[in-house]
Amino acid sequence: MRQITQVIRGKAVVKTLQAGLALVLVMFASAVFAQAVGTVVQVTGTLSVQRGGATSFLANNSAVQKGDVISTQANSYGQVRFTDGSVSTVRPSSTIRIDDYNFNQAAPQSDNVVIALLKGGLRTATGLIGKRGNQDAYAIKTSTATIGIRGSVGDTMDCSSGCDGVTGRSGGLAPGVYHVTHTDLFVMITNQGQILISQGQFGFAGDINKPPVLLGGDPGMGIGPLPFSLGSTNPVQECQVR
Repeated sequence: MRQITQVIRGKAVVKTLQAGLALVLVMFASAVFAQAVGTVVQVTGTLSVQRGGATSFLANNSAVQKGDVISTQANSYGQVRFTDGSVSTVRPSSTIRIDDYNFNQAAPQSDNVVIALLKGGLRTATGLIGKRGNQDAYAIKTSTATIGIRGSVGDTMDCSSGCDGVTGRSGGLAPGVYHVTHTDLFVMITNQGQILISQGQFGFAGDINKPPVLLGGDPGMGIGPLPFSLGSTNPVQECQVR
């Protein structure tokens, strides 16, 4: 009888441990899922992420989290689709950091996206954030200017430390931040003012303490077709900007 009792108790302990382990795994999976703000949908070449002091490679379907520092190598591209439907494409030899991201379908008043373009180039296509209430909820931070979303698709380059290899022509650009709008409208802001950059226009900010300016044409950004479709909810035809 004592042996039977011990066996029964042992099985009960095992079941308790199994249930506890299952609960821990569910909680862990939920925490990981809750941290994901987007997913990698396209990779050409090498795309890596710095997260929690460790560096790893990203592939299609990899989760992206707030705080991630995402980098491409030479001749490499990476495209991330965020949970609001917006798309960011990191150009070659470039680095971005997801400083903030908040999207709740039921609470548009809490929308917020801040992407820091640390170097190189980034093409952005807006999703719901910035379109359903607060147009200032989406911002691209650079060394000398903030790029605000007022429309759909645009390219930004931070060439303060050089832009060699970002496009085929960008290596000759003078230091500073450049932006071209492909569709609709963007705003470029420094400590000394702001400008609206309409479709087909180019903006430049060489110093955070000087006003940004509109340029007469392409200064040498050399924006050409991406190696894959933009994949946004409002896709644009990939073409050479002139």
